[in-house]
Amino acid sequence: LERMTQFKDKARKHQSVDAGLLFYPVLMAADILLYNAQLVPVGDDQKQHLELARDLAEKFNHRYSDTFHIPEPFISKVGSRIMSLQDPAVKMSKSDPNLASMVYVTDRPDEIRKKIMSAVTDSGSEVRAGEDKPGVTNLLTILSACTGRSVATLEAEFSGKGYGDFKKGVADAVVATLDPVRLRYDELIKDREELGRIFKAGAEQAQAVAYRTLSKVNRKVGFVERPR
Repeated sequence: LERMTQFKDKARKHQSVDAGLLFYPVLMAADILLYNAQLVPVGDDQKQHLELARDLAEKFNHRYSDTFHIPEPFISKVGSRIMSLQDPAVKMSKSDPNLASMVYVTDRPDEIRKKIMSAVTDSGSEVRAGEDKPGVTNLLTILSACTGRSVATLEAEFSGKGYGDFKKGVADAVVATLDPVRLRYDELIKDREELGRIFKAGAEQAQAVAYRTLSKVNRKVGFVERPR
């Protein structure tokens, strides 16, 4: 666990780290295996954690016979790692104290536009992807993920245009992508009774799957099964 890339990166930044950070990959593996996940959407920075889940499942299956599905990663070809709007050298994170660095799914259109328009770009005015243009590359990645158009196509589309027009295009695409989600969220949050029903149904379904998996594990390992 101490060899995990994310743990090493974060441990270098702090004098001490807690057990939660060290054991996070194990908890992630438990969530994946408990519910028999077969395809797991992850960012490329989480792939190593998924590989741990696969290793644990394979070792358990080898010792106790087939029990767990071996999960496969689903990593989007575009947008698997979105960077901070204010510092494109680091990943966008909800723990960033700078709220302008990230876009929340529930952000209002005007909030999204303000954040995108204030996003860090690079020297020059050419809209193209490249290691020397991390800010523009990040925005192109976001636009490509939202529209389904390739980065090369978008570069051609914004050729000769300034950053202002480019950012407006990115903002429009992000708003169009997230607005249906936000509107549905607003509907649900107003209806607490319906929200409670959805939570209850989801919890019951998850508990049933978890109980079946744990029962199977207990039988194979020889543990006494806990009553429901």
